[in-house]
This record gives sequence, structure tokens and C-alpha cells, in this order.
Amino acid sequence: MKELLDFRRHRLDNGLRVLVLEDHTLPILSFQLHFAAGSRHERPGITGISHLFEHMMFRGTKRLGPEEFSKIIQARGGVVNAFTTQDHTTYFENVPAEELELVVELEAHRLKELQITAESLATEREVVRSERKMRIATSPFGAVIEELFALAYLRHPYRWPIIGWDHDIRRLTLGECLDYFRLRYAPNNAVIVVAGDVDPSRVLDLIQRHYGDLPPQALPEEAVEPDPPQRGERRAVFKKVAQLEAFFAAFHVPGLEDPDVFPLLALAHILSSGRSSRLWRRFVKTGRAAEASVMLDPPPFWPKDPALMVLYAVVAPGGSIGELEEGMWEEVEALKEGRFEEEEVSKAKKGLRSSFLMRLQTLFFRGLLGGIYEIKAGGFEKAHDVLEGYEGITPGRVQEVARRYLHEDNRTVVTLRPVSPEENERLGLLE
Repeated sequence: MKELLDFRRHRLDNGLRVLVLEDHTLPILSFQLHFAAGSRHERPGITGISHLFEHMMFRGTKRLGPEEFSKIIQARGGVVNAFTTQDHTTYFENVPAEELELVVELEAHRLKELQITAESLATEREVVRSERKMRIATSPFGAVIEELFALAYLRHPYRWPIIGWDHDIRRLTLGECLDYFRLRYAPNNAVIVVAGDVDPSRVLDLIQRHYGDLPPQALPEEAVEPDPPQRGERRAVFKKVAQLEAFFAAFHVPGLEDPDVFPLLALAHILSSGRSSRLWRRFVKTGRAAEASVMLDPPPFWPKDPALMVLYAVVAPGGSIGELEEGMWEEVEALKEGRFEEEEVSKAKKGLRSSFLMRLQTLFFRGLLGGIYEIKAGGFEKAHDVLEGYEGITPGRVQEVARRYLHEDNRTVVTLRPVSPEENERLGLLE
């Protein structure tokens, strides 16, 4: 495990951290830029600004037109993309090894000369609002999940969506964007990862040349307010036009560095992974549910701070939402009481372990693993413990976490109740 993640860490004078992973198996590399710039770094009034900048970074510079950055990479046989999470924003290029200098230079260029203007802000603002409308207003469950997170979290910034609230996106000012970019895209708030067929000394020379003159910033102290322990079930009904009833239930679970992460993943696997899982066999196979599953991301994508484990089910036509929810809690109680086979835990453990090991075969995932642990947990070395975490899954630990977290006082439930278009209109605009 350690040999696959044998990064060399370097820190420039301006605070920029650089991780280099040398692997000459294939003539390719993955270049990644990770910024501690996610929704947990926002505040009411500027929600969604991190995701907005994921769009703005492709709007062009003084030298490159909109989307020209991507076209240059793609013309050299590369893949370029970005994604925003609750905790960070990541930009990456997977390219032939011979294009190292190109990607180093291009990423530095757009950091230094990104065009952040009233015009580019207005353009991307509307793009993001349209994206939000597609995700939230017109998708079956997007707005329900937003309601769930806003109800489950009372104080923590995870309560708002990564894409932001529409009223905040509408009112974001150019000054707020410039301030956010200056602070959150500072070198001392970033990690560069280069993984692949490279010479580490050349990588460092290139990065020093192109990024060494970026000025560090005085970063504000992180003042994320933790949520108080939940002291009773919370419930809400969400009405919108929909074909079927559904319910979503969230349980507070710990953050990325807690060892309970791994038995919780096994628990989710037992409940909802594939056609042999408990929820599929009991509800979907029998025609009681159109869908029944668990939402939970494995490391390194598991949130830094205490997260939510979401169980949900969509009732089949003619079915009963009440009976479906009651059946879900019966399955949860069975796990809490230890009424499961050791073989189920073994299968979950093997599935999680093999999925992780298969992903480790790619330079891209190894780069993400090191870079995200560096930016979220303070050191890529903590990624060395992931495989050990999966190996430590036991039936006793699965029952233990089921009892610790999946109880009624720790539960928030939002039920989707379909309404007619006329009633939906009377309820007001869904943004």
C-alpha cells in the first residue's frame, strides 16, 4: 500500500505544497490542483461561490479565450476536468508524460491571469443557475435532498448545497468573487499533485519556475461551527410535482478520519449493494419499491467533518409509503440486533476492499487519494491507513456502528408528497 502511495512532499517558500509520485509503468501522468475551497469555506450570502469558480476557471485569460484551455489539452490527447465538493475544489489533467511542461504552465497561467470581470461573472452566474434549476427544480429528488440537509444540519455549512442557494448566486458581487479567489486560490491554500512517468527534480524545477512567484495570503482561521448532538427525530414533508412518493432519512455519522467510517461503509454495502443486498431483495425484487438504497461516499470523498448517511426508498406504484418506511426500520433494527450472517459482512468487506484496490491501479485515483488527504486531513500519509481500515471490518464493528448511529434520536426524515401542477404552482416558485 505504502509503495503505491510513495509521494514525495515539497513545500515552496510561498506555502504551496507539491506531492510527486514517480511511476514509470506507462508514459502518462496525472496533474492535479487541489484547493481548500468548498462549501464549508463559504458563509450565508456567498453560498455556491466555490462551485461558481469551477466554472469561472474555464472562462479564459488575457491570452486564452473561453474553453481554449480545455481544447489545448484535448488536442494533445489529454483529459481535463474539475469538480467541487463540500471540502475542496479539484482541477486535473490526465495527459501523455511528454506534456508535463504544458500542463504546469497552463495551470499557472490561468491562476495568474484569469479574467474575473463583470461580464464573465454574469455569464457563468446564469450557467450555474440553469444547472441548479436542472438539478433541483426539475429533477425528481434534488430539492428533497436539499431540504433534508438543511433540516439535519442546524449550523454547519454542510447544510447548504454545493451549488449554492439561488438567491445567493443571483446577488454575488464581483468584489466578493475577487476576494474569494485571492484567498482561496492562494498558493498556501493549495496542493499540487503530479503522479506518473516523471522525473521529480524536473517537476519541482518547473513548478518553482511557474508557481514560485505567486504571493501567499493571510488565510482566515477556519471557524466552522459544529452541529450540536441531535436530541430527537426531525421530520418534514416536501410537496412537488412527482410521479411517486419517496422518503429520505439522514443519520449523523463522523468525519473522514474516524475509524467508524469503514464499518459504516460495510453496513451500507450490506443494505444496498447489488441484487443480493437486503433492501433490494426485500423491497425492489418484491415490487414494493421502485428503488431503495443508501448514499455514502468512500474515502477520500467522505466529508472532512461529521457527515450524513442517507437511506432512501421510492415507493412502487400502488404501494404504501408508510409500510415501506416501516420495513426499512425493521432492516435497520435487524443490523442493530446483530441479526445478519457473517458471510454478509465478509462479502461487504471483500467488495469494498477489491473496489479500492482496483481504483488504486490508476494514477489518477492515486493522485486524488494523496492530494485530497493532504488538503482535507493534513497529510497524504493518512491514506496509507485506508486499506487497513477495510481489513478491520468485523461483524461486531458493523453491529456497533449500527447501534451507535442508526437510532431514532439521530434521524431526520423528509417525505416527498406528489402534488398536481396546479397545487405546485400555488405553493410558490421552486428555485
